[in-house]
Amino acid sequence: MKQLLLPTLCVLFLQFFVLSLYAQSSTDWQEVLRDWMTVEDVDEAYGEETMELLEDLADTKLNINQVTREQLEQLPFLSAQQVEDIMLYLHRYGVMRTLSELQMIPSIDRDTRLLLACFVEAGPQQERTSHLNLETVRKYGKQTLMLTAKVPAYQRHGDRNGYVGYPYRHTLRYQFAYSDRVKFGLTGAQDAGEPFFANCNRLGYDHYSYYFQLRKMGRFEELNLGMYRVQMGMGLVMNMGFSLGKLMTLQSLGRSSHTLTAHSSRSEDSYLQGAAATVRLSPHWKASAFASFRPCDATLNDDGSVRTLLTTAYHRTPTEIAKRHNTHAADFGTRFSYQVPMRNAMAFINANLVYTRFDRPLHPQKQAVYKQYAQEGNNFLNASIDYSYTNSRLSFSGETALNADAALAALHVLSFRLSEQWSLMALHRYYDKRYTALRAHSFSEGSSVQNEHGVYLGATWTPLRAFLLQAYADYVHFPWPRYLVSAPSDAFDFLARARVLYNRWSVEGRYRFHLRQRDNAEHTLLQNRPEHRARLRATLLPMTTLTLATQADAVTVTSHGERSQGLMLSEQVVWKLRRLQFAANVAWFHTDDYDSRLYQYERSVLHEYSMPMYYGHGIRYALMARADIGHFMTIVKIGTTNYFDRAVISTGLQQIDASSVTDFLFQLRYRF
Repeated sequence: MKQLLLPTLCVLFLQFFVLSLYAQSSTDWQEVLRDWMTVEDVDEAYGEETMELLEDLADTKLNINQVTREQLEQLPFLSAQQVEDIMLYLHRYGVMRTLSELQMIPSIDRDTRLLLACFVEAGPQQERTSHLNLETVRKYGKQTLMLTAKVPAYQRHGDRNGYVGYPYRHTLRYQFAYSDRVKFGLTGAQDAGEPFFANCNRLGYDHYSYYFQLRKMGRFEELNLGMYRVQMGMGLVMNMGFSLGKLMTLQSLGRSSHTLTAHSSRSEDSYLQGAAATVRLSPHWKASAFASFRPCDATLNDDGSVRTLLTTAYHRTPTEIAKRHNTHAADFGTRFSYQVPMRNAMAFINANLVYTRFDRPLHPQKQAVYKQYAQEGNNFLNASIDYSYTNSRLSFSGETALNADAALAALHVLSFRLSEQWSLMALHRYYDKRYTALRAHSFSEGSSVQNEHGVYLGATWTPLRAFLLQAYADYVHFPWPRYLVSAPSDAFDFLARARVLYNRWSVEGRYRFHLRQRDNAEHTLLQNRPEHRARLRATLLPMTTLTLATQADAVTVTSHGERSQGLMLSEQVVWKLRRLQFAANVAWFHTDDYDSRLYQYERSVLHEYSMPMYYGHGIRYALMARADIGHFMTIVKIGTTNYFDRAVISTGLQQIDASSVTDFLFQLRYRF
């Protein structure tokens, strides 16, 4: 009872504190977007890149009266129909005087309007020109210098003996940006335990991201030099873009897109290095090409071939440093796009080609049956055709791809808006067990675009402005054995989400049932592994200076005939007053084991994606303060996780001989 009393008192205190602070404020895009996220499906690297993209877009709002289709497609919460409806409205009625006119577009619901207001504004039309005046760029361009540091208040075993660097993580960023047309910068990133101005990092940081981007330069729509990311079609041959989970698919996947984006994040994976450009050949034809040569980390076999490509990018120990940049990859690609001229609709067809070559052959160990069709060799070729058709009610898009062995991967999405209240989506994908694509990342139940055949059905119902119901069901068959599964298997995923608005409150309930098949303990037959997750959340709408969210999460998992359960109660508060902002979070959790772990999105400093995972018994506190004074912005965050059921945290070099951990995050930004 004493362990439960403390989190309960913290929740009551936070509610009393914030309810005493009531005034006007603007919408917070992080709070709205969080409701659409299924955090347990989001890879941390993709989550960080998505947050960074959205922060940049929110910082330099687009003028909706001069926005392009490609710019709107950068926003992950817009569907293909919503993008087309906005473009059609602007074509028919001209300039939007205020963003309130978005209510005139039936497909734009309340949540979408709130989010759009964070990224676009209704400004006057200005004369478009492909000429860049250097004096104008210099005068109106914004320069940003940012330093971020994470300081632990504990010591790992590796900090005492094992890691060759300091226990601090820090990042230094410089960026120059002129609207969305010119951007260049440099990012230096250092993980805790890595050497700084020493050992293998004689030039300081362990990783540098450098980039230069130009847009709307005559026939050159995009030009990227340095490090960049590429997204083609629906991701079957190339995708280094965003990913926010299956629920977001109801919003964003029903479209086929192509983007070149500067890689400005601290991530050492999912980027290319070289040059990329998109050229408009005619009003209906565009061509894109890219070339890249970059180092990779790998575990090598005795003969010097690559056993495993590494994506963690940690260089803290002599063993990890020995694997640093020991392999190199060259990537080349091209894309030809044709826009079909149509009235009151939009149609595209695109051809894509990606070639990758490694200076060392990939020879993964294939003793395990599930690795039988892993990528092997020096050269990899993938080609695809993607296509889409969108009008005010229907959207169809798809991509069909082949690799060098003629193995097939295909993904098709059909969405239809029956009325202002009903919209439906159907998705079918088939990924051959022999299909491999090193740069692919698309909708899947597994971890790669391979060995999967599934059907996804989704629906959104809004009978009233104050009520929303969303649901999806996804059935998948895996024709070949997978990790921990020694035979063909199946999976089923169902999620339902309901939200009701009442006065200044939003109440949301969410239930997810996820069934996977796994080997039994004797590896003689398959067993079902059902997982039930439920969430109840009450939020004070961000029409005030505060955002208050009370949330309860529960999970039940049955594995090998044994049931494990977990419960988490949390309170999140954000309070804004002019140039000051405070965020507080407290979460009490109690789970039986790792299988019944729980996740929660937590607000953090800029350009960081925080998604703590909780298991065992404990409590999490986090407090963050932000001040914007003149050209300076400062953020300080303190986070503590206190476990009641252990005296040692983690294992190996990461082991901490304590029952609690506390981290300090500092961020300083100077804009001029």
